[in-house]
Amino acid sequence: MSDDQNDDRQYLVVFNDEEQYSIWAVGREVPAGWHTEGTEGSKEQCLARIAEVWTDMRPLSLRQRMDQPADA
Repeated sequence: MSDDQNDDRQYLVVFNDEEQYSIWAVGREVPAGWHTEGTEGSKEQCLARIAEVWTDMRPLSLRQRMDQPADA
């Protein structure tokens, strides 16, 4: 059995200003620049939530630059 299968800790889904997602253990202070998304649960549940909401892996600043007209 892997460590992930024995992991009974609770996690939060967190994201940063670039809209990049991660998980963070409940009870640990969320690092500066990261915000809680609202989902709390097992590692598997949190990773499933991230898979639902993080559909574009590009950082927000890159997506915004790419959406600008070429002559801007």
